[in-house]
Amino acid sequence: MKSEQITSLEDLAKCAKTIIADISVSGKTHVMTLSGELGAGKTALVKECARILGVTQTITSPTFVVMKSYEIPTHTRFTTLTHIDAYRIDAEDEMRVLGFESLLADTQKLLCIEWPEKIASLIPSDAYRILLTLQPDGTRNIQYGY
Repeated sequence: MKSEQITSLEDLAKCAKTIIADISVSGKTHVMTLSGELGAGKTALVKECARILGVTQTITSPTFVVMKSYEIPTHTRFTTLTHIDAYRIDAEDEMRVLGFESLLADTQKLLCIEWPEKIASLIPSDAYRILLTLQPDGTRNIQYGY
């Protein structure tokens, strides 16, 4: 796994660009998990990834609706970014209602899943994993990779 210190939005953008390139080029997976405490920057990273992919809609946290999808207009591999926030999920069976199995089967959708710990047994073993850690000085450490 790679590890970087994020001290600015420019650092976040650079890291997001690397992550999107890793996932796009490797073809290994279309599932990206984002772990970290509240306020660590999970949604901010998804927003930056969406911007890099050309999503023009405003990305907001799906905490209360659990899932939001956004069209990716011109990417060579992905047509949709689906942003899932599992924070409010109490039982993995709740993901069935969202059609999670179908989402996993559609490799043209980039699935960005915050709080994957809540649905751990449903996450594919080949998922691209991201861990954001908020440091006492306000910076973030990010670890990412397969």
